[in-house]
Amino acid sequence: MSDAVVDALVLDLLNWLATGEKIYQEVIDIWRTSCPRLPVWEDANDRGLVAREHRNGREIVSITPAGSAYLRQQKPHGPAASRPPDFIG
Repeated sequence: MSDAVVDALVLDLLNWLATGEKIYQEVIDIWRTSCPRLPVWEDANDRGLVAREHRNGREIVSITPAGSAYLRQQKPHGPAASRPPDFIG
């Protein structure tokens, strides 16, 4: 897999986390992979785009300010960006 694939999946993870904090176990159940070529969670964590903290006896994952900035930087701009994708079906 290319870095572009992992980068796209990291953006998916950040978009998902941008909707609100998640429980660590939920994040790991969905995003952790045993495939060494697809280290989405590990890559986002290593880059400082996500953070884990203990709160009220729970481990919480959230997007960091760096993750939010990266997400804004990577989002397309302009009229086409505001249109929903065309689906073939």
